[in-house]
Amino acid sequence: MRKVPVNEAVGLVLCHDITRIIPGEEKCRAFRKGQLITPADVPRLQDLGKEHIYVWESVRDIVHEDEAALRLARHIAGPGLSWSEPNQGRVSLQAQHDGLLKVRTDQLSQINNLDDVIVATLHNNRVVRKGQTVAGTRIIPLTVERSILEEAENICCQPPVPLLTVKPFQPLWVGIITTGSEVYQGRIQDGFSRVLRRKTVPFGARVLGQVIVPDDPYHTSLEIRQMIAEGCELILVTGGMSVDPDDVTPVGIRNSGAEVVFYGAPVLPGSMFMLGYLGHVAICGLPGCVMYNRTTILDLVLPRIFAGERISRAEIVALGHGGLCQECKVCRFPACAFGKSTVI
Repeated sequence: MRKVPVNEAVGLVLCHDITRIIPGEEKCRAFRKGQLITPADVPRLQDLGKEHIYVWESVRDIVHEDEAALRLARHIAGPGLSWSEPNQGRVSLQAQHDGLLKVRTDQLSQINNLDDVIVATLHNNRVVRKGQTVAGTRIIPLTVERSILEEAENICCQPPVPLLTVKPFQPLWVGIITTGSEVYQGRIQDGFSRVLRRKTVPFGARVLGQVIVPDDPYHTSLEIRQMIAEGCELILVTGGMSVDPDDVTPVGIRNSGAEVVFYGAPVLPGSMFMLGYLGHVAICGLPGCVMYNRTTILDLVLPRIFAGERISRAEIVALGHGGLCQECKVCRFPACAFGKSTVI
């Protein structure tokens, strides 16, 4: 950039905002950065007390902040994302549809370790809605060295996936198996089904059916296999997940032939949760807290299952950091720390 007298600035490009203040009335932007100075602008600038301004000069090895922020945004944005026009060296990125935000945190740290450029995002594995701002790029000074910008762009291009992606949710056929002799015999009514429908329908769930079985692992495993044969792509097994002698749901899930990823997650509420897979079908053993607590581990794993992801044991282990729900009087999940592991 170059400092020039106002009366010599016609035809040049302003490289900073100029504010007008009317005491007690308003404060507004009188001139915007990037504006082409015209003859009519000269007296207006002088009225604002400006005798000199900074104008933009194109230099081969320097990139203007707006151009640089836009270039960086285009490089970090993968499928499911769009970006805004640059404004004062910042570009915002929005979700094009509802889905699961994926952030390559290793690439993100590499970019933010560079001088003069930053990228800020929402947490990885966050549920986002269409039109929601999920990230922003910013150039700190008015200009950035081309070599730094190109290094950031090269980091964005590292395989296997873009730095940011919004994965759409996939409609899944869901089967619900309610265990418990007291429910099977009609002594009490099932309280899980209504909760599970409310939690899964927003992701596109289509409930294929619900069955009630006694506390018998044989019946549980039989119904799991039967539901998969009928086309279920996600099976939710409720009740019988504690260590009481009659709570045998984990045995029933194992006996179905499912590969158990974990039983006992470092998340509260939800520590008695079980996840297994029979082929591509996820099978979730749900403890009683899912019925009574507003936010549990189920709210952390459902979005990933509906986004088509297969959850590993290491990813569940990592949830221990941030896995304690504070059970606030006014729940703000997912706009809170619950389940926001720094690892996955």
